[in-house]
Amino acid sequence: MKKKVLLICSLSLFMVGLDITVVNVALPSLGHELHAGVSGLQWTVDAYTVVMASLLMAAGSTADRLGRKRVFIVGLTVFSVASLLCSLAPSVELLVAFRVLQAVGASMLNPVAMSIITNTFTEPRERAQAVGVWGAVFGISMALGPVVGGTLVSAVGWRSIFWLNVPIGIAAILLTLRFVPESRAPNPRRADPVGQILVIVLLSTLTYGIIEAQPAALAVSVAALVGLVRYEPGRAEPLVDLRFFRSIPFASSIVISVAAFATFGGFLFLNTLYLQTQRGLAPVDAGLMTVPMALMTVFAAPLSGRIVGRRGPRLPLAIAGVCMVAACAMLTGIGPETPLAQLFAAYVVFGLGFGFVNAPITNTAISGMPRAQAGVAAAIATTSRQVGQTLGVAGVGALAASGAGASVPWWTLTACGAAVLVLGFVATAGRARESALRTAAELNPEALPA
Repeated sequence: MKKKVLLICSLSLFMVGLDITVVNVALPSLGHELHAGVSGLQWTVDAYTVVMASLLMAAGSTADRLGRKRVFIVGLTVFSVASLLCSLAPSVELLVAFRVLQAVGASMLNPVAMSIITNTFTEPRERAQAVGVWGAVFGISMALGPVVGGTLVSAVGWRSIFWLNVPIGIAAILLTLRFVPESRAPNPRRADPVGQILVIVLLSTLTYGIIEAQPAALAVSVAALVGLVRYEPGRAEPLVDLRFFRSIPFASSIVISVAAFATFGGFLFLNTLYLQTQRGLAPVDAGLMTVPMALMTVFAAPLSGRIVGRRGPRLPLAIAGVCMVAACAMLTGIGPETPLAQLFAAYVVFGLGFGFVNAPITNTAISGMPRAQAGVAAAIATTSRQVGQTLGVAGVGALAASGAGASVPWWTLTACGAAVLVLGFVATAGRARESALRTAAELNPEALPA
């Protein structure tokens, strides 16, 4: 039964992860048909990730109160219906609106799936391996997105990338009804509407400020952050428990997640525009160019999960950081005549790095946390992934549009990869583990660590 539950949770995660990146390769096609500029293409990607990031923690606590299975099914239903609406969108404005609805459904899937897994796999090593599988599926789905998207766009059209979610969503709903038991938290956290509004304002204005180059929006995002930091500690059950960040592994894993997924999101966005705009490749050819990246992710992700379960997260994080730095540095000088062998090598190296990063950042985030708080910690870690993806697309898109130079976005992504490498060592040091134990004892002195 445990394996079936893990399979169902992984299926939903595969669908959400695939949708994050499958859109990238369709951007030139839908931009041409819907007459969308660069900012419209950025919003097509970022509207999904920023809304999902804003609602993940609230969705997790709602599932604790109302029932995880129930919220999970609602999320699958909303996501599937919204996917169908996206395929029918007559304008980029409506497409972005339907992507927002799609993100609302997606926000009910990731944290709830992690809560189900955490409460199903209670033995530490068994749970670490299950989390490794879960993280691996997420990485594999995101890496396969450009390949699947390119094939569908060339064969049928960009609208077909959204049709794919409907049968998968229906299958996941039926399997959940049959095999996943209902569960609730014994002491569910209270709703925090003020904290939720501050999170939404923070992420949306930050993204808008970067994409549209609006200093006023960035100022609002800073004010929202200050408000969040001042308001949340005064609540008995805050949406974001800032005490979590006293754990060095947890705090480091959040920054690693942002840096790694900013690198990944920016990498895909830049490559999509480069391959189809500068090199003139068809969508299917552009998708096939990223096959090496997808294959290496498929190879590395489960291997990373096994290493995390047996030896801990340090080695996978080190490999991930080195590979991301190397791959992005290899692409800093690309142009229309860049040899395909150089691109192939960069995609192989990047896929290896991305495949190794997912399992250790999830495991590091929940390592040492009391079991009751493990789901919340995982929800924050998942949120940081989406924030990173959002900022990566917004940041490199803004740099590319600013005329700063073709190499500047790539050097920015190289710096993000370096952050993964450095913080990987910080998060796994002896002092870091001690801080995690202290934080767990402070959060819940009587609880068993996760």
